[in-house]
Amino acid sequence: MRKEDKGTIIEAIAETIKGYDNFYLTNIATLNAAKTSELRRECAKQEIKLMVVKNTLLQKAFDSLEGDYSELSPALKGNTAIMFSNTANAPAKLIAKYKKEGVPSLKAAYVQESVYLGAENLSALENIKSKNELIGDVIGLLQSPAKNVITALQSGGNTIHGVLETLSKK
Repeated sequence: MRKEDKGTIIEAIAETIKGYDNFYLTNIATLNAAKTSELRRECAKQEIKLMVVKNTLLQKAFDSLEGDYSELSPALKGNTAIMFSNTANAPAKLIAKYKKEGVPSLKAAYVQESVYLGAENLSALENIKSKNELIGDVIGLLQSPAKNVITALQSGGNTIHGVLETLSKK
């Protein structure tokens, strides 16, 4: 591969990393062609971009970026595929779904500006809530006291109405 081609690929990888908030480094080497195609289709459905890269080019892309990605260097061994996503837990859920077959295996993840090394972090990554889920939880918590007050007022009105109705019949 010519040096110019490598430079273009490094820039493309770096731009893709900048375009997504989260990415997972996985190993999909033992997947056959049919399973790889199935994984790619599933990634496309969930808005996950899957890219197979050479470790040296990925390392150079990390070096060209402003952030500190040095903690991910130990994971750059063997075959590497990157799963990019703006939803923090989507790739982890997909990896867990395919985990029964042994691949893809999680090598590392860069999620919400934190680094996770090793497959043992997969369950923790699956349980990370996305931004929309957190907003929904906060809205639910904010609505809860108001709903309780309204319910109490409505039930209190029915109780008073029932008492008055009973008294008027006597």
